[in-house]
Amino acid sequence: MPVFAYKGVTNAGRATRGFVDADSDRTARAKLRREGVFLTELVESAGSAPAPSAERSSRFSVSLSFIRPIPGSDLAIATRQLATLLGAGIPLVESLGALTEQIEHARLKSIISQVRDRVNEGATLADALARAGPFSELFVSMVRAGEAGGALEQVLRRLADYLEGQVRTRNRVLSIMLYPLMMMGFAVIVVIALVTVVLPQITQLLESLHMPLPWYTEVIISGSRFLRTWWWALLAVALVAGIAVRAVLRTEKGHQGFDALKLRLPVFGRVIRVLAISRFTRTLSTLLAGGIPIVRSLEISKFVAANYVIGEAIDRARESITEGSSIAAPLKRSGQFPPLVTHMVDVGEKSGELEAMLAKVADTYDEQVETAVTRLTALLEPMLILMMVGIVLFIILATLVPLLQLTSAIR
Repeated sequence: MPVFAYKGVTNAGRATRGFVDADSDRTARAKLRREGVFLTELVESAGSAPAPSAERSSRFSVSLSFIRPIPGSDLAIATRQLATLLGAGIPLVESLGALTEQIEHARLKSIISQVRDRVNEGATLADALARAGPFSELFVSMVRAGEAGGALEQVLRRLADYLEGQVRTRNRVLSIMLYPLMMMGFAVIVVIALVTVVLPQITQLLESLHMPLPWYTEVIISGSRFLRTWWWALLAVALVAGIAVRAVLRTEKGHQGFDALKLRLPVFGRVIRVLAISRFTRTLSTLLAGGIPIVRSLEISKFVAANYVIGEAIDRARESITEGSSIAAPLKRSGQFPPLVTHMVDVGEKSGELEAMLAKVADTYDEQVETAVTRLTALLEPMLILMMVGIVLFIILATLVPLLQLTSAIR
């Protein structure tokens, strides 16, 4: 259903603005009129076409904001703000209305407005969030449990902590990887510039000398000529290969094989495994602390791990729970979880403090992820620099040696 952004004046003479969902602009105007709002502006904020009063510039900006994904940081801030409003004793509908005015992200503002209207019509917050779209199953399940247990504020605070933790971990990894990625991009640009701009000019000079060239010079010249002539074919092959790989990865066997391959990679495999286990333990701890049953928590957590092989091990643990067994035993038998994880899970089950133990495991593995990525980038940086210097030096020597030989022959 389309969502319209409006500005108007209330019966009391106060300026107001917000969002309303309706089938058409006429329905939206009638709905707002019944609520005592006299419109001064109405613009469709979600949909393919704007309202009649919208300008062309509004259409362009609105459509971009609609398809733009919601950042995790914005969702975490909105969740914490809603918990704060509820903690202050403000009713849920009014809290959602106040939250709508505070949010800056256009799409999230529109979605929260829809959620507010559905809650105002009698739906539960969890059902309204589930219908909204971008909220994960973990988010909806915890909100549902919080509503059922009368602890919505506490659950929203736990969700905000969880989302902020995920954002911090992702930002740390990205900040550490930024410099090596920039170095790699710079190296590629330098090599392309040498091959496509510098080498053709030097090649003409060397060929005009009519003298035998070293084999490495011939290789550089042939490679440069091949890239300049067949770049479109290489681009087409890369595009077709990318489409084929994507199609294979969409199949169950292809996805399973790729995830298994990632875990077996040297150096990188351990980082991927630690990151997946950190996500799983953090999510499971958050769900259990929010009052979600263990079986349902495991079912949700296996998707957060984002790895098919580890997800299968978690699924077997879920089946073991339904048969009256423990979680630690099937996790240990799978061979995908380090002894630290299975031991902490076992201790947590026996002591009745499973969520606390899982949180400690997640903290430990978050630190390991950061340490492993830091070491990896510390190793990659000199390797990338040496690789770039080596390629540039090889190209320079391949073109400089024939010129030195010519100078020696002239003398």
